[in-house]
Amino acid sequence: MEAALTRPSSRVLPSLGIVLVAGGLLLLGWVAFLWFDPGPAPYHYRLVEEGGVEKFPKLELGPWSDLSISKQEVHVEGMEEPVASAYLAHRGNTKPVMLAWENHVGEPMVFVDSKLSELSVLAPVIAKNLPKDATILAWWDTSRQIQILTGSETVFTSHLSEPIITPTVWRPRAEAIAKYERDFWGSAPSEDEKRKFQRFADALLAEPTEGAAILRELTGGREGYVVVHISDLYKLGMMRPDGIGVAYKDFTVKGSGDVHGLNVMVKRWQADNKFSSHTVHGLSETNVRAYFLTDDKSVKTLLAQMLPMTTSLILELKPLQMVYKEGGYLVYKIPSAQPANN
Repeated sequence: MEAALTRPSSRVLPSLGIVLVAGGLLLLGWVAFLWFDPGPAPYHYRLVEEGGVEKFPKLELGPWSDLSISKQEVHVEGMEEPVASAYLAHRGNTKPVMLAWENHVGEPMVFVDSKLSELSVLAPVIAKNLPKDATILAWWDTSRQIQILTGSETVFTSHLSEPIITPTVWRPRAEAIAKYERDFWGSAPSEDEKRKFQRFADALLAEPTEGAAILRELTGGREGYVVVHISDLYKLGMMRPDGIGVAYKDFTVKGSGDVHGLNVMVKRWQADNKFSSHTVHGLSETNVRAYFLTDDKSVKTLLAQMLPMTTSLILELKPLQMVYKEGGYLVYKIPSAQPANN
């Protein structure tokens, strides 16, 4: 699967072609119907199973025995198999939080694929090592996951649904999808939270020193930390395509030991497309997703400098201090003020 997040000036039909090739299961007739006949959300969630954490031993959520878990499948009319599946968690009467998501077609839908195994290692580290009164910044979905698993204070607590991650052919139904998501998750953000999230995106797109200053602004001057994930590149590229150019491609590997073969394939694809930088994230033992920055401007953004791109030095990033890394997650401390020599 491969795709570039096109800028607004790009033509629609080439993007549609990418979806048809990459989606595999997206039938031509279904695509045409959605494109020319906008209507309600083209998918729906279907409850498959629910219960306590003990009912889902493969999730390894034992330390969070007070959570209730549900497995949901995402179904599209006219297709027998689900296009995605997810595990949701809630505590008591609180609104559900998405903990793990797996897309079953080539292109991300609604959420980006995530690995609960990484999150379940990250959460106890945050709970144990970050100050109890520290403020945590992260993409809104990561923020909600951290909050439910650690009890830590996060700036974003609502289901913001930004960006709306859909195939190109679903975009005529963007408003219907947004409404369906709001109704399903039942956690509407305030206008102030929406504004702050846009400001968070501003920070990630800025050059590092300016971006760090915006992050300090969002923590209100308190001790703060920011958690980023490699997949945030895709989300930011979808949300602000004029600010950062992102492309991605999935590679099939023989196993976790096939590092050399993977490096050769990724570097060749970057060179063939004249992209500027890349990083990779393992989705499974045999599937690795590579994210590419398409131009030098994108390389200079704060988010690109915070991630293990081929053009970044995360341990030498001056405006922020990296304190922990787990899988695709990185945790940075936001200094209260810039050092004098910076």
